[in-house]
Amino acid sequence: MSAGPRSGGDRDDPQLGPLGALLEDPAHSAVLTDFDGTLAPIVSDPDTAEPLPEAPAVLAALAQRFAVVAVVSGRPVSFLANRLAAAGPSVRLFGVYGMEWIADGAVQVAPEVETWRAAAVDVLADARREFADSGVGVEDKGASVTVHWRGAPEAAERVRAFARTWGPRSGLTVVHGRMAIEFRPPVGSDKGTVVEQLARGCVAACFVGDDIGDLAAFAALDRLEAEGTRVVRVAVTDEESPPELVERADLIASSPAHALTFLRRLATPGTDRG
Repeated sequence: MSAGPRSGGDRDDPQLGPLGALLEDPAHSAVLTDFDGTLAPIVSDPDTAEPLPEAPAVLAALAQRFAVVAVVSGRPVSFLANRLAAAGPSVRLFGVYGMEWIADGAVQVAPEVETWRAAAVDVLADARREFADSGVGVEDKGASVTVHWRGAPEAAERVRAFARTWGPRSGLTVVHGRMAIEFRPPVGSDKGTVVEQLARGCVAACFVGDDIGDLAAFAALDRLEAEGTRVVRVAVTDEESPPELVERADLIASSPAHALTFLRRLATPGTDRG
């Protein structure tokens, strides 16, 4: 892939808005995105989440064009690898907020996570007992545990009370999300640390996200911007969107399908103008 700034109309595509900055030098730019709520619609049962049918192919096309293309998610990286296998190995995958990643075709786990596995097991076991037959979902992520009440909205306060007890008891960090609470090892890893690592040295970078956990990625883009990187923060929004994320965004997508439209145009600019 050749380096150097692009010339011509691709970077001025009005439908891309600020994302056009990434087309000035794609060989030295990064396209980074979350999974749930961005590449995949939010669903009641997280185990059934699937990317939009076109998403893997779009990611693969982006990886042919840009220096770095990655999915940075709270999901276990094995889940991402299963759902996005068709995107190919050039798309980098980071799960559990950067605590897991794929390298040489194998799952890698940050060594510092091991210290907290016993605490996560305890939280998982008690959450499964506490919320059995309640409609509340308890998701085992290996390094972390998520309790979500999308299927039982009346249980929201009950889950929050559980978190108030088990956060201090376990020593795990309690992170609030969209109708969910996650218990996460306090190891200093989040989406922001991954984004900063991946995009450092790039001339331009974007991150596409939809939830509170994506604010860390936006903050990482702030730090990179201060160093001279051109950055674009993209929020995918709906009626549950955190106001903080929307306020921080440079560009708004109204749905995962809308976000995928932006990504498709980055991958193949100028091919579908109306």
